[in-house]
Amino acid sequence: MTMAASREHWQNEFFCRLGPSAVFAGIFDHVPDIVFSVKDREGRYVLMSESCVRRCGLSSKRDAIGMTAFDLFPEPMARRYAAQDAQLFRSGLPVVDNLDLTVYPGGDSGWCLTTKEPLSDSDGRIIGLACLSKDLCDPGRLGLVDADFARTIDHIHAHIAETLRVEQLARMSGLSLPQFDRRMRRLFQLSAGQYLLRVRIDAATQLLRNSTQPIAEVAQRTGFCDQSALSRQFRQATGLSPRQYRQLAAQR
Repeated sequence: MTMAASREHWQNEFFCRLGPSAVFAGIFDHVPDIVFSVKDREGRYVLMSESCVRRCGLSSKRDAIGMTAFDLFPEPMARRYAAQDAQLFRSGLPVVDNLDLTVYPGGDSGWCLTTKEPLSDSDGRIIGLACLSKDLCDPGRLGLVDADFARTIDHIHAHIAETLRVEQLARMSGLSLPQFDRRMRRLFQLSAGQYLLRVRIDAATQLLRNSTQPIAEVAQRTGFCDQSALSRQFRQATGLSPRQYRQLAAQR
């Protein structure tokens, strides 16, 4: 068996293990400001959209199979992507709207919003992830992002279980509280407090849907002071209590 055939055999096996939850890149092939990919737990690309292939300077989607971010991106970017992936695999929680640097085909760099979702096999084991990144093409939005601001968004996702105060986050980003809040509203259409709550609610929904952890433990892991605080905020956001949401998710 040739190396190319071996890689394609491995790719087919991967998607067979995903079963009905398999995802495909074709829908994103003709959207130049969005890149899509699927990776396994070792960081190897299983699938890549055409726009991502072009960005990485490859000739075809087949060329990407089995490569890693370290084969395709500058090392600082690759290390960041790998750290994000490792955090997702440790926590089982998605990465939502992270600010990442990207490289365009001409060599210029820019910022994008990245979302990563864990992919599980039929036994519920996480075997990979799907990644979707959308470029911040609007100059008005692009000018709002710098490295300190991006690190602050990283900090929110990495320390969700801890007490996070908007004032501290503003200082971390090198901005005043009003400036920080304005940037959050421009980029995410949410105030800083609303964004923090959304990240926590999103994380709670993942744990409620994909684990059997007690609701009090879910509250602790997602930064709520206790179960009642989670229940109150969760009901306001979704119209359901955490228990009702878990029961509904189990029926699907």
